[in-house]
Amino acid sequence: MKNRNLFWVMIASVALVSCSVAKKFDVNESLKYCDRQVERSLKELTVDTLLPRNIADTAKNWKLVDYKDWTSGFWPGILWYDYEFTKDEKVKEKAIKYTELLKPLSENPAYDHDLGFQVFCSYGNAYRLTKNEDYRKLIVRTADTLATLFNPRVGTILSWPRMIKDKGWPHNTIMDNMINLELLFWASKHGGGQNLYDIAVKHAETTMKNHFRPDYTSYHVVLYDTITGKKIKGMTHQGYSDSSMWARGQAWAIYGFTMCYRETKKQEFLDFAQKVTEPYISRLPNDYIPYWDFNAPDIPKAAKDASAAAVVASALLELSGYVKEQQQAKRYKYFAMKMIVSLSSDKYLSGNLKPSFLLHSTGHWPNKSEIDYSINYADYYYIEALTRLKKLEEGRNILE
Repeated sequence: MKNRNLFWVMIASVALVSCSVAKKFDVNESLKYCDRQVERSLKELTVDTLLPRNIADTAKNWKLVDYKDWTSGFWPGILWYDYEFTKDEKVKEKAIKYTELLKPLSENPAYDHDLGFQVFCSYGNAYRLTKNEDYRKLIVRTADTLATLFNPRVGTILSWPRMIKDKGWPHNTIMDNMINLELLFWASKHGGGQNLYDIAVKHAETTMKNHFRPDYTSYHVVLYDTITGKKIKGMTHQGYSDSSMWARGQAWAIYGFTMCYRETKKQEFLDFAQKVTEPYISRLPNDYIPYWDFNAPDIPKAAKDASAAAVVASALLELSGYVKEQQQAKRYKYFAMKMIVSLSSDKYLSGNLKPSFLLHSTGHWPNKSEIDYSINYADYYYIEALTRLKKLEEGRNILE
C-alpha cells in the first residue's frame, strides 16, 4: 500500500511539472522552424520526380529516392502538415505534386507491407485537408492491395515477401506493420469493405499474442509456419539482438496499439498500448531520446534514435486523451512534452547545418545504414507531434 501511494504521489508531481513544461514551450515557434526548413528543402530539390529520404552525418544535402522506396510517403506528408500550419498555397502545390508521384503504388501488386507508410502518410493527409474524392478512391484501392498480403491461417499480413527467398523466412511479420493497419481501418470506414477492418483487427490481435516478451518488450520480427499458422520464433532484424528492445520497434508498438484503440474502441488495445509504453519510458536516458537499442552494449556511447522519440511523442499525446485516469493521462503528456522539448533543442535540431528538421536518427544499425543521420520519418513524426500539440493547446481534435 505504501508503494502504491508513493506511485501516485510521484505521478501528481509529474503532472505539475508537465504543466510547467507545456507553458514554457512555444509550439508555434517550432512549427515556424519546420516551415523554414521545408522552404530550404524545396529550394534544394530541383528534381521534383524524386523525394528526399536522408542526409548523412557528414553531408548537407538530401539523398533522393523514387516513389517505390518505403519512406516515399513521409516527404509529401511533411508538406501537408506544413501547409496545414502555414496555409501557404505554394507549399500545397508542392504537396500535391509529391503526393501524386506515389499514384502507381495503388495500381500495382503489393511489394510489401509499407503501403500504409507510403500512401496513408501522403494521400491520407492530402484527403484530410482537401477532401479530394480521387484521393479517397486511391486510398481504398491501395488498402485492397495491402489486404492481399494477409494470411488468414496465420492471422497477420506478410511484411516482407522478398525475405521468403532471400533469407528462407516463411510468413514473416514485423512490428512496423502495426502502423500500416491505419490504412485498412480508414479505408473500411470510407467506402472499403468490412474485410479490411477485420484484417486489421486480426493482425493486431495476433501481434499482441505473439510479438511480445513477458515484460512487454517487442520482437522486431516473428516468423510463422504457413501450414499450421503457428509462431515459429521471435527475432530481430534491425535491433541489437533477438532479446533486446529495439527503440523504434517499441515505438511502432506504442503508436500502433494506440491507433488500434482509436479505430476499434476495444479496451484490450488501450490496455496493451499502456503496457508496451512502460518499458520504453521507464528506461529512457536523461534527455528522453532513446539509444537506437535499449540493450546496445556501448551505452552511453551508443547512437541515439531521434526518430523513435518523435514517433512515441506523437503517440503519447494521443494516448493521453484516451486513458480515464487523469493522473496517468498527465503522465503521458509529461513524457511527450519532455521528448518534444528535447528534440527541439540545439542538440537535436538540424538548424543551419542541414535542411532537415532533426539530427541523430538511426535507421539500420546491424547493416551499418543511416547511423546518426537525418531521416525523413523522424521529421514526419516530429511535425505530426507538434501539430497534435498545437491542436491540444487550442482545444481541438488532434486527428482532424
